[in-house]
Amino acid sequence: MALNWPRFKLAEDGSLALIKRLLAETGRRFAGRYALVIGLNLIVAASTAVNAWLVKDVINEIFFAKRVEMLYLLTVVVVAIGLIRGFGLYVSAVQLGRIGNAIIARVQQRLFHHMLNLGVDFYNRTASAELVTRMSHNAQGARKTLDTAVTGIGRDLLSVIALTIVMVIQSPTMSLIILVVGPIAVLGIAGLVRRVRGVARAQFSSLSMVVSDMQEAVRGIRVIKAFNMEGLMRERMEGSIDDLRARSDKIVRIGARSSPLMETLGGVAIAAIIFVAGYQAIYFEVQPGAMLSFIAAMAFAYDPAKRLARMQINLEVSLVGVRMMYELLDQKPSIETSDDAPDLELTDGTVVFDQVDFAYPGNQPLLQKFDFVAEGGAVTALVGPSGAGKSTIIALIERFFDIDDGRITVDGQNITGVRTSSLRDKVALVSQDVVLFRDTIRQNIRFGRPEASDAEIEQAARDALAHDFILATEHGYDTVLDEAAATLSGGERQRIAIARAMLRDAPVILLDEATSSLDSESEHQVQTAFDRLMRGRTTIVIAHRLSTVLGADKICVLVDGRIVEQGRHDQLIAADGQYARLYKIEFASRSADGQDGPEEEASVPAE
Repeated sequence: MALNWPRFKLAEDGSLALIKRLLAETGRRFAGRYALVIGLNLIVAASTAVNAWLVKDVINEIFFAKRVEMLYLLTVVVVAIGLIRGFGLYVSAVQLGRIGNAIIARVQQRLFHHMLNLGVDFYNRTASAELVTRMSHNAQGARKTLDTAVTGIGRDLLSVIALTIVMVIQSPTMSLIILVVGPIAVLGIAGLVRRVRGVARAQFSSLSMVVSDMQEAVRGIRVIKAFNMEGLMRERMEGSIDDLRARSDKIVRIGARSSPLMETLGGVAIAAIIFVAGYQAIYFEVQPGAMLSFIAAMAFAYDPAKRLARMQINLEVSLVGVRMMYELLDQKPSIETSDDAPDLELTDGTVVFDQVDFAYPGNQPLLQKFDFVAEGGAVTALVGPSGAGKSTIIALIERFFDIDDGRITVDGQNITGVRTSSLRDKVALVSQDVVLFRDTIRQNIRFGRPEASDAEIEQAARDALAHDFILATEHGYDTVLDEAAATLSGGERQRIAIARAMLRDAPVILLDEATSSLDSESEHQVQTAFDRLMRGRTTIVIAHRLSTVLGADKICVLVDGRIVEQGRHDQLIAADGQYARLYKIEFASRSADGQDGPEEEASVPAE
């Protein structure tokens, strides 16, 4: 599924604006620890500058003046500076690592919390591989950005500044050479940064495709093997990996161009300095101490200057993740909710659609001036062809989407005027696509009501006819389900979902074609569990097979978003309309297969 992210203004902002926002929202939490790191880096920078400064005294006082006391003193000083520098680098590295890990954890938590608040429409248009990649890539991008900024400013920039001061003091004349070379290097690096920005974003897209191909292969491995699709899937994955490699190689090439630029400019600067220093020593008999101190300072400054040159490129690569992180965080939930709204209070649980208009984003209207009533405590069935709007009605009751006009009420209360969480607390949903989580069977049932006791969980499983097969698993209720609960049959997964709904004890039950993919025996067992679940509750059933809803209190026939017929089974058969036609088609189909007619199947009992 392709993802078309909206172009936020932030995506067009400069790198400085992104870094400022990141520092304000994330870096500020670690201000004290970052201050310690910067302080230690200041000590490291100062120690490097002192080493360069001491070259003058080493040359003039030891090798020319031959002062013994200076030999001992300078030797001790150099060792002490080395110890201080090493301690500063160690503590700084440890602190940066710990801060970085904390940033990754905080960003991942923030992204996940925000994604949970986004509406179902967001997930309908968003590839799961994209979100998985963002959780990892964006968090790493935030860490690398702050690490690079703090390290570059706190260590490399301070070192270059301190060493430049030494160079200016030791030889103002030769310092002019640095002032000429520096701006040329800055202009060259700026051009590389502009090129790497677009490539880095394309690299992220390629990485998402690799993750997507992997997810599809794992999810569809049975289909892949059944249709001998291994070769095709290999080609797809190889293409995605080659695309990612090519874009990664391009970033490497662009980034590597800073090295020849800096090496060439550095060579020119060193050659010019050697010429000027040699000329002064030969013709003006200047002592070499100051010149060598200048050259030492420039040599010490060379590596941090190169790192600073690459810092912009590294920042731009990591800022791609930060830009995309804020694109996600700036997404507004499509469903507006308020924690201050009143809770939904139920008496009998009557659900009413009053003149409802609704269309999915970018599509034609599905419901127009739609009226519908599900009486409290009764079973209301929705039947009709695919695309008629049956599942949409279920989604709108759960408020997965907001309607465009009209209103939906439960016991006279508009669902947009109550706390959404209180609405969903009163509703239990069982769909044809059962979702079980990577946890124990007991915990999967407990998700229906987290405070439930073990005895209540087991009673819900008995009511759902799941207790016996659960005990037959390796560890009973403590059996940990693997991904997608593949060790359980479809009927067993469905009955665990029913047990979860029973434990929730919600007054409104929504069944979304929950038996459509089961065989007859499993369907019969699940239908018996449904009968227990629905007793005394407001139940809305989407029926794939008419045989499952013959005893419903009301059957509504939907066609193209409209209710064309409604009534009990016998009334609709007598009317000889759309429902009767669907019933005859199903009866004829089952007779042709040698099965009993619909009237002999287990059905929803009339209340």
